[in-house]
Amino acid sequence: MNGARHAVVLGAGVAGLLAARVLADHFARVTVFERDGFDVEGMRKGVPQARHLHGLLDGGRTVIEELLPGFTDEMTARGATRAEALVATRWYVGGLRAAPAATGLTSLIATRPLLESLLRERISRLSQVRLVAGTARGLIGDRHGVRAVSVSGDSGVQTHATDLVVDATGRGTRAPVWLTALGAEPPAEQRLEVDLGYSSRFYRRLEGQLDGHASVIISTGANGRGGGAVRVEDDRWHVTLAGILGDHPPTDPDGFTRFAASLAAPDILDLITRSEPVGDAVPHRFRAPVRRAYRRRAAVPHGFLLLGDALCSFNPLYAQGMAVAAQQAAALRACLRSGGPTPDLPARFYAAADKALDVAWQLSAGADLAHPGVGPRTVRTRLTNAYVARVHRAAHVDPHVSRTFLRVANLVEPPTALLHPAMAGRVLLRGGTRAAAPNIRPTGPGPLRASGPSPDTRPSIPSDR
Repeated sequence: MNGARHAVVLGAGVAGLLAARVLADHFARVTVFERDGFDVEGMRKGVPQARHLHGLLDGGRTVIEELLPGFTDEMTARGATRAEALVATRWYVGGLRAAPAATGLTSLIATRPLLESLLRERISRLSQVRLVAGTARGLIGDRHGVRAVSVSGDSGVQTHATDLVVDATGRGTRAPVWLTALGAEPPAEQRLEVDLGYSSRFYRRLEGQLDGHASVIISTGANGRGGGAVRVEDDRWHVTLAGILGDHPPTDPDGFTRFAASLAAPDILDLITRSEPVGDAVPHRFRAPVRRAYRRRAAVPHGFLLLGDALCSFNPLYAQGMAVAAQQAAALRACLRSGGPTPDLPARFYAAADKALDVAWQLSAGADLAHPGVGPRTVRTRLTNAYVARVHRAAHVDPHVSRTFLRVANLVEPPTALLHPAMAGRVLLRGGTRAAAPNIRPTGPGPLRASGPSPDTRPSIPSDR
């Protein structure tokens, strides 16, 4: 580690805190600036989606556990729920319940404030890291590189010299504007207009609900509606309903219930009609996932890189944001270990981070494009989604398919795992017509009971956020 080096991280969300953890191994000083400050408890203004259901996919949890050993146990000790996916949780995909199977996946279920507060606490223990309230105003340098950052705080606007700036300010990043001001070329952007709307509400949990399962996830169907209910700290259910393309769930009690009744499975409706609400329902709107192609630029300025939603923001239906941010932090760590904080670090990082981004974007964009109103679909997209629909149906009756599908959705195995000849044979054999795949209704701890043909639902990757 070079004792003269200083790194600045803009944003103290999940991406920024994990970046700080990685940088602390290679820089003598790491300063994290957060516009919301660090005295805020509960929901931060800068994270409006914090009021809604969050899912930490196991592909991200394992990275966080490696960076911060004992994190999973600490979260559990503070009230988070730990459960094995598909064993102690329910998943509905394509309108059908995925067959229970041992997956080896750990679902760590909690509210965003609890997860973020523990991350912040763990990172603040690092002697190299300093957490400071402040808002980034711009970069100082030229199109070839960044040498400082301008930040406003209690003492006014100050300039902070740095060897590296990591922008983890999220979807509202100003990086394209800042780079243009330096004479650098802003990145091309890929967008998918989904016009997603959320409504979320907490409920008191009653013993025995969902037969003791920790969560139920109902992915969006043909009507573009889905939802989830997860058991979080303080013995509560956190329920989120979702609708795309402007069909947003209401927040009034009657409208909330009617929307829940329109989902492809009755589990969430049963839960909310038998539970006491805690507070009112709150809304959230998400216009479009955006991927910024920094890797494809002719020249990447040294001393500056983006991580997390600032680099690529996903449709939150698929719970990929925190997991992919963790995987990007792992990519940054690998780059620093192999080559150090050299001027070409941003270029090396984008090349490494794209591997995680490509997989997650392929999964989420494919699911979004299953809805005709989202955007134009190529022949490849149509063929892929037709195969995914068969995977959903096969997962309903074949635990081997169910297990592999969920491991892919959790970013633990690559999508190609579903194309292995043995797996493809199962999918083609058991993922036939919709009428052959009955809709499953929960009947208690005993065997699942079929209740007739499934609805005509579009394929989608399951939501856990």
